[in-house]
Order: sequence, then structure tokens, then C-alpha cells
Amino acid sequence: MPLKALALNATLKSSDAKEPSSTDRMIGLIDKALSAYDVKTEVLRLADFNVKPGVTSDEGKGDDWPDIRAKVLAADILIMATPIWLGQPSSVCKRALERMDAFLDETDDQGRMVSYGRVAAVAVVGNEDGAHHVSAEIYQALNDVGFTIPANAVAYWVGEAMGSTNFVDLDKVPKVVTKAVDMLARNTAHLAGLLKAKQYPGEDG
Repeated sequence: MPLKALALNATLKSSDAKEPSSTDRMIGLIDKALSAYDVKTEVLRLADFNVKPGVTSDEGKGDDWPDIRAKVLAADILIMATPIWLGQPSSVCKRALERMDAFLDETDDQGRMVSYGRVAAVAVVGNEDGAHHVSAEIYQALNDVGFTIPANAVAYWVGEAMGSTNFVDLDKVPKVVTKAVDMLARNTAHLAGLLKAKQYPGEDG
């Protein structure tokens, strides 16, 4: 059975801006790599939605998070993709992670968070140092709310500090980035398949 992936693009640019997104380009590479393992990927650009501030699964009228949450939980793999801003994940990325804090209290009859059995990976792009810091922040947050992180589950590109060239502007993707994307896809698809076949044990073993 094919695996399903959901990529959350945390660029600050909405689709209406019609501007090229480096984060979107990185997601495209990951999508292509995952397809070799029979993984179907859906991409959502978070800036297109009204994700209200808060730490519950539904913050009331006008909140788009409940529908996004449903897609997160329907997927086997979550790709959290963000640009670097001020050396940190984007505010849009942090908003989504804060909303997933609700998973801590949402458990099944065996005490497992609703997110258990799902695998997560990270994609980072930017023109300054900070890719390791950003991925570390997101890794920890996703692990806290019940996702499993495979080995080498991050792909990133960082340009020259204070430079003007973006990842989306590159004529050719560097081999080191392609290698990281391939490892991410291979390891993520492998672990997602294992967890889909056999869920984590619950409180009763």
C-alpha cells in the first residue's frame, strides 16, 4: 500500500504573491525522491491559511487548523519545511508546531498520542547560518508531540551570509543537497513503512 506524505511549506510568501519559493523548490526535490519509494506527497503552503494562535486543535470560528490537522494525522510522513529568518524557523512554522502541542493530551485508549506511528522529516533553506539550529528546534518539537525522526532526516541549503542568491535561483542543485534529499527519502520511507505495519506498544504493552 502506498505511503502518504504531507509537506507543510512554512514560507512567509502566500501563493497569491506569485513569488518563487526556495522552500517550495526543496519540497519538490523531496517529493520526487519520495516518489521512488511509492510515496504520494501533498503540499500545503501554510501562509495561505488562517492558522490561529493557540495550543488547542480548534481555536474556533475561522480557524483553518482543524482541516490541516486532519491531513497531518491522515499522512504517514510529515515534512516540515521552513526558511531561516533571524536564525530561527519561520513564525509560520512555529505557529504550526504550537498547534500540534495539543497532541500531548490527545491519546488513544492505550495512552498513545494521536501522532504516534508517524514519521517526520525537516527541510531548511536560507541565506545565513542556522540550518543545524533550525533543524534541531524542529526535531525536538516534533519528537515532543509524538513523531518519530529517522536517521539523517533533514535536507538543507544555506547560502552566503548576507548574500542575495536564494536556493530557488540556483541553476543546478549541489550534489551534497541531492545526496541529503535521497537519504532523507530513503530513511523516512523505510521507517514509515515499518511503523505502519507495527504500531508502538501502548500502556498495556
